[in-house]
Amino acid sequence: MKLYLASLGAGILVGIVYSLVNVRSPAPPVVALIGLFGILVGEQIVPVARHLLKGDSLATAIGLADCSDHVLGQLPGRQAAEPTPAEKPPQS
Repeated sequence: MKLYLASLGAGILVGIVYSLVNVRSPAPPVVALIGLFGILVGEQIVPVARHLLKGDSLATAIGLADCSDHVLGQLPGRQAAEPTPAEKPPQS
């Protein structure tokens, strides 16, 4: 969550600087977001293509390249750490 707040804060700061120097944003927000999404997806083409050339299926290639983690990042509420003791199955 801190990363999202830091990103929002940086965006607001850039917006304030743009306003102070009387400059408009170089692209409408939707166009800019689509461009950023294109960059993220484009970065994944080479790793996925490498796995496809090795003979992996498309689904496997996407999984091996960790595309969803790179494009989406760590989403709020999603934990990568080990399960807590309450979540671990009982040992016999």
